[in-house]
Amino acid sequence: MAMNISITRTTNPKPRPADESKLGFAKQFSDHMFLMDYTAGVGWHDARIVPYAPFEMDPATVVLHYAQEIFEGLKAYRTAEDKILLFRPDCNANRMNDSADRLCIPRIDPDFFVEAVRTLVDVDKDWVPHLDGTSLYIRPFIFANDVGLGVHASKHYVFCIITAPSGAYYAEGINPVRIYVEDDYIRAAPGLTGFTKCGGNYAASIKAGELAEEQGFAQVLWLDGIEKKYVEEVGSMNIMFKIDGKIYTAATVGTVLPGVTRRSIIELCKDWGYEVIEGKLAIADIMAAAREGKLEEVFGTGTAAVVSPVKELRWKDETAYISGGKIGPLTQKLYDTLTGIQWGKLPDTKGWTVEV
Repeated sequence: MAMNISITRTTNPKPRPADESKLGFAKQFSDHMFLMDYTAGVGWHDARIVPYAPFEMDPATVVLHYAQEIFEGLKAYRTAEDKILLFRPDCNANRMNDSADRLCIPRIDPDFFVEAVRTLVDVDKDWVPHLDGTSLYIRPFIFANDVGLGVHASKHYVFCIITAPSGAYYAEGINPVRIYVEDDYIRAAPGLTGFTKCGGNYAASIKAGELAEEQGFAQVLWLDGIEKKYVEEVGSMNIMFKIDGKIYTAATVGTVLPGVTRRSIIELCKDWGYEVIEGKLAIADIMAAAREGKLEEVFGTGTAAVVSPVKELRWKDETAYISGGKIGPLTQKLYDTLTGIQWGKLPDTKGWTVEV
């Protein structure tokens, strides 16, 4: 996809956050956004960066009624040398196209996706925070904007990218969190959209998340949608279990999001000599491993939180306590290594980072 990106800079820049230690996660958005339109028979066209502004939408816009939309999430990091790095944006581009195929949305050339992200971040580079542990969160998304009611693929779409300076996803930071195992509601089932990043997946998870939060848990761990027996993923993360020296995680075979951080951590673990098993792991076996003292570490993985250690798993009337409530040594090493590469503190021997 060969296309020039026009740039219209704002004449009314917003004040940037004064205290980067209090950014929160995606609470304030930068000055500009990327936009591109799709028209059936024409393709993607009019790539542009413009001042951040609301969309004007007809009440009958397709996305509001039939949820034909997808999104991605990645970050830009400022190094001590004042370089700005992206982390594996090509993986996000390819995953967005996998989501697009499932939701009948036109694909975007992966190289152009990366170029659009790089160009927008460069325009708003002053919004990339400087404080250690902070980053510029990047949210690309596509939505159908035909006007008219009817359940069919739209003929018009908008591709947009917005960015937000952000701190830690969890208020607890890298501190271990409590996870509730959900065995009533389900997140995904074979043949549906569990492997995609579409809003419907997340909307359907809110109820269980709220019930878990009322009991003091940070997230929900979902079980498979057929037998409600095997662990799949957490609401905003993939999840991994270190049991008797081996790493276990659900396979990405249609019901689990193929996380970019997940993929990176599996590569690191294998490099360090760990056996990584991707497949079915029953929650009952995890709880048994905890009782036997073999459940050594549990951690979530995702762009937003990077690595999130888990100190408790609650399933039915049983609680598994992990690592004495502290961060396990492998979890800490993974966090330090991955964030070290992302913030340019460690050499990128994998070729994972892309400089803006």
